[in-house]
Amino acid sequence: MEHLLNTPGVIRVAIFLAVLVLLVAIEAWRRGPNPPVRRKHRWPSNGGLALVDTLLARLLLPAGAVGAALWAQSRGLGLFNATAWPAWLEFGLALVLLDLAIYWQHRWLHAFPVLWRLHRVHHTDATLDATSALRFHPLEILLSLAYKVALAVALGVAPLAMLVFEVLLSSFALFTHANLSLPAGFDRVVRRLLVTPAMHRIHHSVHGAEQRRNFGFNLSLWDRAFGSYAAAHRDPVLRIGVQGVGGEQATRFGALLREPFVDRGRRG
Repeated sequence: MEHLLNTPGVIRVAIFLAVLVLLVAIEAWRRGPNPPVRRKHRWPSNGGLALVDTLLARLLLPAGAVGAALWAQSRGLGLFNATAWPAWLEFGLALVLLDLAIYWQHRWLHAFPVLWRLHRVHHTDATLDATSALRFHPLEILLSLAYKVALAVALGVAPLAMLVFEVLLSSFALFTHANLSLPAGFDRVVRRLLVTPAMHRIHHSVHGAEQRRNFGFNLSLWDRAFGSYAAAHRDPVLRIGVQGVGGEQATRFGALLREPFVDRGRRG
């Protein structure tokens, strides 16, 4: 166990790549519901952002949120380090509270214009597939990392729980963006607890009102509890992306890096 926690970055990347390859293979085998878009520039740009994000995060905070959890544990900091609850209960509560915190982070990214400029890079994708989960501006990734570090310390999350949560978060991001659909009846059952691709797809609508729905990453109950759940989109055919953004702005790596500094006069 100690060896696992000494290499959290390697574990996360290995699982992330395995899930990514699996989902890309499924997408290639079975055509999904999202509109087809040429991959010539999309895939290299999405992958390029992920590479820059990873390198920056490793450079600025090599140990990441798991390292922060280890540090807090060694000093007895945070909520769970000040309690004597059973380990299994703290583990489960940590996963739930972290998921709730990420839900609110996502809502804030849409609520505040300066944050929306960063997050808009993710939404400019004109379609969705597993590589869409790679498409985040480096500044947003660094803010997200700082947020998770603060959560790890404030909650006193066990390092293993932090590692498991990060693996779940990245794996679910790949799954919910993937160009696939669950059978309708099964989807309705699953989304009572978990976010599904069909549920998250609504969040990527070009309509701002629908972009402010279905913020959840793992658990769907937060959207239901806080009034942001949408069961369906309003158009007969869902249009994905950001109004007024297309072509080079939605596919080229350099344009995606510059996107937060373009004034588009609206927010998601």
